[in-house]
Amino acid sequence: MTELSYDRSNTGLIVVDPYNDFISEGGKIWPRLKEVAEANNCVPHMLEVLNAARQARLRVFFAMHHRYRPGDYENWKFVAPIQRAAWHRRSFEFGTWGGEFRAEFVPLDGEVIASEHWCSSGFANTDLDLELKRHGIQRVIVIGLVAHTCIEATVRYAAELGYDVTVVKDAVADYSPEMMHAALDINLPNYASAIVETGEVVTALSASNAA
Repeated sequence: MTELSYDRSNTGLIVVDPYNDFISEGGKIWPRLKEVAEANNCVPHMLEVLNAARQARLRVFFAMHHRYRPGDYENWKFVAPIQRAAWHRRSFEFGTWGGEFRAEFVPLDGEVIASEHWCSSGFANTDLDLELKRHGIQRVIVIGLVAHTCIEATVRYAAELGYDVTVVKDAVADYSPEMMHAALDINLPNYASAIVETGEVVTALSASNAA
């Protein structure tokens, strides 16, 4: 594998959906993710990558799912199955603990929170691409939830838009090992230039910080 190297002037970290409902005990979706997430230490690894990016002075961007509000989708002619499920579960409900950032992932001043995505891609119908371009970002490191939906959709869209993408495979999780395999071993290698572990990314970011 080619040695990882990142230039802070054109590289950004995208953190996808670090809501309590996803990655905290008591969250609505956490029970479905817990087994896989704990097996690869997903949440600690997410935090490790985030802290390394901050220390290396990379720009940090948060791509957050639409938070449930009363009336969502009621007058839509077509609702995708994944949206219908979120609607019925009231996932990431606005104004509730589940719809808040997990405490360790609250954005710092100057970090960018993109407009909320309605389906899976952090780019579709949001300002994420605009924010990345305005900050001179050409390469992105992606972490967060869920591997076969929001991570895969965001990475595919990033590649379509011309970004060079790194996925940190032990800083993502899914509902089953089979879904992780489909995303990380079958689908994402077509779009991500690098699919690597947390230690590799942290080492590369530390090197860029020392440069």
